[in-house]
Order: sequence, then structure tokens, then C-alpha cells
Amino acid sequence: MNIINAIILGIVQGLTEFLPVSSSGHLVLLQKIFGITEPALFFGTMLHVGTLSAVIVVLWKDIWAILKRLIQPLTGYLIMATIPAVIAALFFGDIIDHAYESGQFLGFSFLLTTALLITAEFLSRRNEKKLKNSKDMNLPDALIIGILQAVAILPGVSRSGATISGALSRKLDRDFAARFSFLLCIPAILGAVVLQTRDLIADGGAAAGESIGAAAIVAGTLSAAITGFFAVRFMLKLIREKSLYGFAVYTGILGVFVLIDQFITHIVF
Repeated sequence: MNIINAIILGIVQGLTEFLPVSSSGHLVLLQKIFGITEPALFFGTMLHVGTLSAVIVVLWKDIWAILKRLIQPLTGYLIMATIPAVIAALFFGDIIDHAYESGQFLGFSFLLTTALLITAEFLSRRNEKKLKNSKDMNLPDALIIGILQAVAILPGVSRSGATISGALSRKLDRDFAARFSFLLCIPAILGAVVLQTRDLIADGGAAAGESIGAAAIVAGTLSAAITGFFAVRFMLKLIREKSLYGFAVYTGILGVFVLIDQFITHIVF
């Protein structure tokens, strides 16, 4: 992988991580288009580190409020919502790795994102006079959001789209739904880094990183951090004022095109 490709992938990661269109799905798709054969999961994890720094900078007040008082309901909800993804990563790691490397489920996953966004937007609009805020959240809310985050480990299923959809379907107000989703990405990304580091050690150290190149990894990570900073600020404002239907249309069209290529044209897959 050259530095230009890495920067492009980093920009795509930064722009799509916090938009409900699946950053992982876009990365897998672009890697197929570019013909990149280096380990997709490792490089994707490093790009997520870049976007992690972006969300920390933007939501530092929310994060500091949690750190000042760790024993509070919100901390418990974040932990509860993280557990399903941890279980999925531990028990279905091989399937997830194969999904990243092959892109086999990509088209169907994009369509699943579309279905989640449409359903959540419909339920949110129908219940907009009965919305809950952070004080009204409960453990079942966190569990539903966490299960959807676990599903979103598959490339093509948007993590932010799935978790925001889960929050909206549970009648949480739109601003808190977005903030909870972005806060939830912090333990999710940290967990992915830990698991990937374990796999790298088991496979003989940093060989996977060397196959891509340190310069490319750094360039991609910085690109993801910079673009992610602007993307998360944009998304926080957008979800308060706009609907998710536009993103649903985009992922739906993308999913159809991917399926056509996978089963008929075979240009990329």
C-alpha cells in the first residue's frame, strides 16, 4: 500500500466513521478497488485510532464529566452497551476476519444499514413527543444499543448508524442518541485495538504492520483523525436538524451495486 492510497483510505474513514454509512464497509470496498491485499482488519483498526482521537477532542466535556464521577448510571449504560460487541468479537473473530478479507457480506450489510436507518427514523418521528433524555435511559435501552453495535462489527453495517438507530428506536432524544453513540465508540475502538494487538503478537509481532509500511499507516491515521474531527461535529449538528433517510438511500443504492457486482458483473469482487 502506498502513502496516497493510505491517505485516501484515512480520509474515507474519518468522513464515514461518524456518518451512518459504515466506515468499515467503505474501507473494504476501496481496498478491493485498489487491489490492496495487506491485512484489512489491522489497517482498519489503526484508522479507527485516528478517529478515536477526533471523538475525544470533540466530546472532551462529556468524557471529563464521566471521569470526574465514574460511579453514575451513564457509566453503567456504556459498559452494558459494550458487552455484546466484546462477546461477538471473542466468539466470532474468525468469521469477522473473513468478512473483512473477502467482503462476502458487504452488499447485504449495506442493505441492513439501510433497513436500520429507515426503521429508526420512522419510530423516532412517530414518538417525537415522548422522547427520553439521558436521565430517563435504562438498562434495556443500553442492551438493545449494544446488541446492534455487536451486529455492526460486520463491515457494511454502520456502527454509528446501528447504535443511533437503537437509541432512536428506544425513544431517546436525537442529540443524546448521537452523543451516546460516539461515546460508545471509545471502548469499542480500544477493544478492537487490544484484540488486534493480541492477534499480531500471536502471528509473530508487527509483521502485518510492516507489510503495509509505517509511513502509510501514519499517513492514514493522521488523515482519519483530521477528517474525523470535522465529521463528528457535523454529525452532531445534522442529527438534531435533519433525518437519516438520505443516508438510508445512499447505503441502499451502494448495497444494490455491490450485490450486482458480487453476483453478476464481478468487476471488483
